[in-house]
Amino acid sequence: MSVEPPIAPRDALADVRVRAPTRGNRRLERLLEAANGDEQLKAWWHVSAVNATRRLDMSDHSWVHIQIVLNIGLRLARLLFRRGIVPSVVADFAMTDRDAEVVVAAACLLHCVGMSIHREDHERYSLFLAADKLPSLLAGVYDEPERSVIAAETLHAIIGHRRNGAPFTVEAGIVRVADALDMARGRSRIPFEAGHTNIHSLSAYAIEEVKISPGRDRAVRVEITMSNSAGIFQVDELLAQKLRGSGLEEQIEVTARIDAEHEQRLIGVFKI
Repeated sequence: MSVEPPIAPRDALADVRVRAPTRGNRRLERLLEAANGDEQLKAWWHVSAVNATRRLDMSDHSWVHIQIVLNIGLRLARLLFRRGIVPSVVADFAMTDRDAEVVVAAACLLHCVGMSIHREDHERYSLFLAADKLPSLLAGVYDEPERSVIAAETLHAIIGHRRNGAPFTVEAGIVRVADALDMARGRSRIPFEAGHTNIHSLSAYAIEEVKISPGRDRAVRVEITMSNSAGIFQVDELLAQKLRGSGLEEQIEVTARIDAEHEQRLIGVFKI
C-alpha cells in the first residue's frame, strides 16, 4: 500500500479557503473573512487531518470536512428558521436569526480542532482551543457584551456535538446534526482506498449522496442514497445517534435507500 508523501504545512495550506453562502449576513461574512485569514486555525485543521487520515486511518477531518459541515449547518439553520423554529439566541437574548447563523458557523469552523491534539475526547480539547481563538475571530464582528454571548453559545455548540453532548440550544442541535450529515464516501476515500477496511470506512464509502431539502410534514427532509447496505451503519449508528438528543428530532425526517439493482461489492473477503 502506498502512502502519500507528506506536504509541508505552508504548502498544504496555501489554497485553503472555506466558502459558504452568506446571503447578505455581514456579520457572517466578517467571521468567514477572519477565519480564512487565520493561519493558526488553518494549521489546526491540517494537523487534525494528518492525525485522522495518516495516523489513525479515520475519515476525513480536514478543512474540506469543515467546509461541508459549515454549509450543511447553514442549510439546516435556514430551513428550520424558515419554518418558524426560533433560534435560542433570539428566544433568550433578543438577538436575530442572523446572529444564530454566526453561532452555527463559528461552531462548525471550530468543532473538531481538538483532533489536532488527540482523537479521544477531542471535543473537550476543541473547547479550550476555541475559547482562545473566538475573541480574535469575533473581534471585528461584535462588541461586548454581545461578543461574549456569541462566544459562549458557540462553545456550547462545540461540546454539544460529542456523542453524549446533550445540547440544549437550537444552534447546538444544528451543529450536532450537521457534523453527522457529512457522511458521503468522500470522507472515507483515503483510508478505504489505502486498504483500511473497517465498518467506518466501508459504511461511509457506501454513501453516494446526502440531499437536504424542505420537508412536507417536517421542516427538513434528508434523503440518503447508498450503493450498499453497509451504509446503514452510518445512518442508524451515527446519524440517528446524533439526531436523538439534538432537540430537532421532530423537525428532521430521514430516509435512506439503496440505489442499485444489485449492491456494489465493496470488498471480497474481510478478515480479522
